[in-house]
Amino acid sequence: TRRARAAVLLELALPGSAYLYQGEELGLPEVPDLDHRVLRDPKWTRSHGKEKGRDGCRVPMPWTPTGPSCGFSTRTGWLPQPPGWGRYSVRTQEGDPTSMLQLYRTALRVRRGFAADEAFAWDERWDRGDVLAFRRARDVLVLVNTGPQPVALPDGEVLVSSVPLDGALPGDAAVWLRVTRG
Repeated sequence: TRRARAAVLLELALPGSAYLYQGEELGLPEVPDLDHRVLRDPKWTRSHGKEKGRDGCRVPMPWTPTGPSCGFSTRTGWLPQPPGWGRYSVRTQEGDPTSMLQLYRTALRVRRGFAADEAFAWDERWDRGDVLAFRRARDVLVLVNTGPQPVALPDGEVLVSSVPLDGALPGDAAVWLRVTRG
């Protein structure tokens, strides 16, 4: 989940269109252990039960923490939701500033401020091999630390971060900072 949160910020900081797949904004995981009797994907049928297909990522989105389909419907969905699926629900994540849903909402709001025609520029000062750094919107520095060691952050206003920060960007994390050019 930590790496996924950093990847979200990397993807949304890049120029161009961003596409989200159903449930990605909630951090929904693949459901690998669906009973073969409930699988409906045409790939499952055509392969005579040899290839599962997409059903593990097509489990209905949870809107509420409880109910026959966690608020997706008043009935059980076409695929069963696993126990505990409600913890990923929209209602559960809405008030939580550390949730995946809130990360997406914040990043998408900030991203709207990036000019569509404004290209990004690599920032060589951060070239360490395990740190990816580039600028967006003239004064936004995007840092992604893929290594194990924390990286000291420059002075600036944190616009969005994949993890809580304390003066450094830990491994498997990303941040968008408003900094002055220089």
